[in-house]
Amino acid sequence: MSASALLDDARRHLVGVPKEGLGEEKHSRFRGDRIVRIGEAWHVGVLLLTDDAALATAEVLRAADAGRRGYTAESARERAARREWALRGGFDEGEVAHVGWSVIDVDAVDAGGSSGPLAMVDGVVQVKWSSAGGYMPLEEYLRERILLLT
Repeated sequence: MSASALLDDARRHLVGVPKEGLGEEKHSRFRGDRIVRIGEAWHVGVLLLTDDAALATAEVLRAADAGRRGYTAESARERAARREWALRGGFDEGEVAHVGWSVIDVDAVDAGGSSGPLAMVDGVVQVKWSSAGGYMPLEEYLRERILLLT
C-alpha cells in the first residue's frame, strides 16, 4: 500500500479526534516575538496529519505564561519564553503548539524515495519513529498510534 493511501486511511480513522495547533514564529519590532496559529493537525507520533498534508514533528510547546521564575539552566529559560510566545500569538493557556515542523513529500515516498521520517524500503512504506530508532512499517505504526488516540 502506498504512503498516500495509508495516510488517507489514517485520516478517516482520526475523524472526531481533537487536533492540535500548528504554529509559526513571527518576529516584529512593534508586536514582539510570538508564535501564531496557522492551522491544525492530528498529532500521530512523529507525524502531524492535516486534512491534505503530512508533516514531520519538531518542537512541541504548551502555551503558558513564563512568570517570574528562577532557572538553573538557560535552556529552561528559553523554553519558558517560547511557551509565552505561543500565548502571546493567540494560543490559549495550556494549548499545544507545534513549531518548526516540515512538510513531508508523500509523492517522493510513493515513488520509492524518502522524505522526513518516511521512506520506501523494499517496497514497504516505513517510518523512522525516533532519531535513535530504526524503521518500522508505517501501516503498523499508524494502527498503534491511532488506537492510542481513540
